[in-house]
Amino acid sequence: MFVVGNFVGAIAGVINTLLGLYSFLIIAAALISWVNPDPWNPIVRFLRQATDPFLNFFRRILPKFLVGGSGIDLSPLVALVAVEFVRRIVVGNLNSIAMRMG
Repeated sequence: MFVVGNFVGAIAGVINTLLGLYSFLIIAAALISWVNPDPWNPIVRFLRQATDPFLNFFRRILPKFLVGGSGIDLSPLVALVAVEFVRRIVVGNLNSIAMRMG
């Protein structure tokens, strides 16, 4: 049974790493949005393709906060909280299961 426990622990580690990397992608996309990046830059295009589908979900449900005539996009902050929430619940539960099995 310990082999299954080790496998579940490894899956938890991979999910933890992937969600951590996605958090960094969200942070990078938010930082890039503060400047006027070249939309044809491959890095900017990758960040947009990787994060916009997830961030658009939060952009639809969050109102824009108007400050000085332009809106402040809080979707990256809410998305980071959501990713961390999922990360703690999923990885925590998988680690718990792995500990019980092993």
